[in-house]
Amino acid sequence: MSTAYTVVTVLAALWVGFSAFSLARKADFVTQPLIEYGVPRAWWGWLAAAKGAGSLGMLVGLAFRPLGVAAAIGLILYFLGAVIAVLRARSYKTVAFPVLYLAPVAAALLLGWAA
Repeated sequence: MSTAYTVVTVLAALWVGFSAFSLARKADFVTQPLIEYGVPRAWWGWLAAAKGAGSLGMLVGLAFRPLGVAAAIGLILYFLGAVIAVLRARSYKTVAFPVLYLAPVAAALLLGWAA
């Protein structure tokens, strides 16, 4: 296991975990865009749980690689869905935000495969 893989994985997991926590706490900077994108409030808890589980899965994946791979793939699909939701809402100026979460998760996955 390379140092780069470990560092990127931990940072990506913490970044996504912060996002999950922020959504679970219903922070305005997270919920306001969801309202604008038309994401039903009933989904917010499930979305926070999915991000939290993915974040924890990536961390546990440092010890048990298959779980980390599954978590990273799940988070990549999650954030691709977020990109689609933003584009469907025609909020082109904010499409970078889900990409900022997707990129480090994808980098961790790629570094894991390269290790």
